[in-house]
Amino acid sequence: MTDFDLPSPGLGTSANDDFEECAETVRAALELGYRHVDTAQMYDNETAVGEGIRRADVPREDVVVATKVHPDNLAYDDATRTARESLDRLGLDAVDLLYVHWPTSAYDPEETLRAIGDLREEGLCDHVGLSNFPPELLDEARAVLDSPVAAHQVECHPLFPQEELRRYAVEHGHSLVGYSPLGRGEALDDPLLTEIAEKHDASTAAVCLAWAFAQKALVPIPKATGDHVRANYEARELELDEEDLARIAAYDVRERVIDPDGAAWNR
Repeated sequence: MTDFDLPSPGLGTSANDDFEECAETVRAALELGYRHVDTAQMYDNETAVGEGIRRADVPREDVVVATKVHPDNLAYDDATRTARESLDRLGLDAVDLLYVHWPTSAYDPEETLRAIGDLREEGLCDHVGLSNFPPELLDEARAVLDSPVAAHQVECHPLFPQEELRRYAVEHGHSLVGYSPLGRGEALDDPLLTEIAEKHDASTAAVCLAWAFAQKALVPIPKATGDHVRANYEARELELDEEDLARIAAYDVRERVIDPDGAAWNR
């Protein structure tokens, strides 16, 4: 259980690896009102994200910065070394949230989680996160960690609503951070979501995000550039009614879009 308040929405930065575009996107998002920026070693953009944070006319202490340790770097020595390298690239003394990105490759519960816990003890991260963990590995990690889990990040959107992991997050007092909240665009042409969007004279993307905002403990982190950064932030103004939410809950279309063969749920 943690009292960490994770701002919603966050800005996802996956695949935004053009330095100037990424830095300017982060700057613009923070000056628009975002207070949560998510990156990762895997994204190869931590330097640009850090530059965007410095460019923004927003105090550093007002921004939650999250990064993730690459699955290949999860042995104890690699995790502690590369986390420091991430801080160097970001230009920060510490991140607010440090995730284990995937429980695959070099992941070893005892070694990896000891490394993340030690980094927190040293003050290099304020909170510990996990990403792409199925429930049984969440249980294992929580038993091993001395630090509370502040956030668990997974794919989550109306077509893949992660009911079990949302309940788990509420029960254990952490945020469920939803990446690909638009289903990598797959949700934008869905008939039901399109119908709900037309009802509200809104975009389907706004419906997906409004659905996320309506769920307990769920924090979406849409990735975006240009005008989409503002559109995603302004989706907070759309409120779905009980009928909309019930129709989405009862919908029989369920589609995971991020599904690597090596993911823990495919073992």
